[in-house]
Parts: sequence; structure tokens; C-alpha cells
Amino acid sequence: MSQINAYRRKFLAALSGVAAGSLASGVILRTVQAGDVPAKPADQPISNQVRWGMLIDINRLTDGGASMVEACKREHGWGNDPKARPEQQAQWIRTVQVTDKLTQHSFTLPVMCQHCAEPPCVDVCPTGASMKRADGIVQVNKHICIGCRYCMMACPYKARSFVHEALTDQRPHSPRGMGTVESCNLCVHRVDQGQLPACAEAAPQAVIFGDLNDPNSRISQAVKTLGGSQIRADLSLNTGVRYLGL
Repeated sequence: MSQINAYRRKFLAALSGVAAGSLASGVILRTVQAGDVPAKPADQPISNQVRWGMLIDINRLTDGGASMVEACKREHGWGNDPKARPEQQAQWIRTVQVTDKLTQHSFTLPVMCQHCAEPPCVDVCPTGASMKRADGIVQVNKHICIGCRYCMMACPYKARSFVHEALTDQRPHSPRGMGTVESCNLCVHRVDQGQLPACAEAAPQAVIFGDLNDPNSRISQAVKTLGGSQIRADLSLNTGVRYLGL
């Protein structure tokens, strides 16, 4: 438990002091295209030859990521649970305001599950409900989640939510349940069909989604050319979500 608390303390302390950067002059991210995500054949298992990831250029988010949040809400039906108090509403993705203490420069970035290669949430789950697919997507198996919330404490990004109340009008592709934990799953139902995650589709000018294992993919080429920062890289979690402009 002390290690879990240490993760959270380190993250909260560092997030307030992240300094802003900028892209080289004239560098432009290409618009995301659904064709960059090949559909998975239904008769084939998930393969570790692919690792899905996302590169977010915060300098090109004209609304600070608000459109990404709204797209996620529409796709998965969270954020409007009728009985939940505001502080209990789910947040699969949220926007975070960051201010450099030295310069007072401030910016906003979207934060969701970072889909770590070494996810702490998986390590602490007693039932195996918190799991990582072979292709790098971290998600929760609602059938065996017992709502202990150990994964919420372990996550240094505060990316998971607990469902406190009974739910209505759920999306068939995103089952949710009272007493379980939930978080961003990179729109796995869309990715398996060759589509982009809803948040990436909502911000094509700022987000590249694709295969980090493929050196010829646009996301790999962009990371190689432009870089891509991890939030709390010092934790050595090897996140699948990277940022430009931090």
C-alpha cells in the first residue's frame, strides 16, 4: 500500500510543475485516418505484434481536449448517471489544467488511462479483472470485478472511476455496472473493427492513433521525428499514450 500511495503522491506533485514546450517551426501532424487502423479478423486472437497507442499534440487542441471528453461520453454513455453526485460521476477521460510554477505558463491536456506496458492497476487486482490485452489495451473485465478499488489506488493517473449507483440506458458495446470500476479502454470495440477511438476521431488535428510496434506507422514515425513525452516517465511504466507540447 505504501508503494501505491507513493505513486499517487509523486504524480500529483509532478503534474503541477510540468513545463510547456513547443514544436519545431513548420512541423505539422497529419490528420488521423480510419484506414490506419486495420480491422482484426474475428477468427484470429489478439496479437502482441501490435501495440496500440496515441500521440496527442496539446498545442493543436483548440479546446483543451473538451471535444475528446464529449466524444467519449457519447460513445460510452458515462458522465450523466442520474443518481450520482457530481463528485461520483464517472470520468473515463478528463481535462487537467497545468501551470508552470516558475513561469506561470498554463495549459490544458486530456488525461485518460495511459495504457501502460507495466500497469500498476493489473499488478494489484486480486481477481484478474484489471487486465492488459496482448495488443497493449488495458481494460476491466466487469464480469469478475468485485469493486475493491485497489486498481484506483494504484493508478498514478487517477484514470479509473467507481460506479456508485444503478445505471440506465447503457451502450451495448460498453457494459457498465454498479459496484464495478471502469476506465478508458481505447474504444476497443471500434479498434477491433478498424475504426479510430472516439476521442481520436473527434480531434483529428491533434491526435494520431496507431501501432507503436510498427516502425512504419504514422504514430511511430511521428514519435521518432517529433518525440513524445510520457506523464510521469520516471515511473518507468512505458505508457501507450504520449504527448507533444509538455
